[in-house]
Amino acid sequence: MTRSSSPRTVQLSRESEGVYIATNAKGDTLRFGRGEGLLSPVELMLAAIAGCSSIDVDVMTSRRSEPERFDVTASAEYVTEDGANILEDIRVLFDLAFPEGAEGDAARKRIGAALRSSHEKSCTVSRTVEAGVPVALEQAPDSQA
Repeated sequence: MTRSSSPRTVQLSRESEGVYIATNAKGDTLRFGRGEGLLSPVELMLAAIAGCSSIDVDVMTSRRSEPERFDVTASAEYVTEDGANILEDIRVLFDLAFPEGAEGDAARKRIGAALRSSHEKSCTVSRTVEAGVPVALEQAPDSQA
């Protein structure tokens, strides 16, 4: 088994109560949080799952034909049990359409393989969620308690 590793980091800054700015190493930003016009962290996670697999499927199918429709819906049940919250039954639905003809047929034939490849190998986000990788919440040493 060959293993390689490369770190990924996102810095989060508070803009106001419940509103945050995430910044990646390249300086790209995303505003999110609680409130009108903002995606929530749960919605961001669903978008990340859908987005990761969408990139995989898009690359593998659009090489053959440009899609006429490429819509993806990520959904889950938000469950609260004994005061603890979790998402269950995460589902990602791909609604794709390609033009008639040989190129569209070739793209349609790749959909199943692309979904399998993304799920089993290349989508880091959904594979990490499914693996149940631990998350550590830590306080910085110089942070005020």
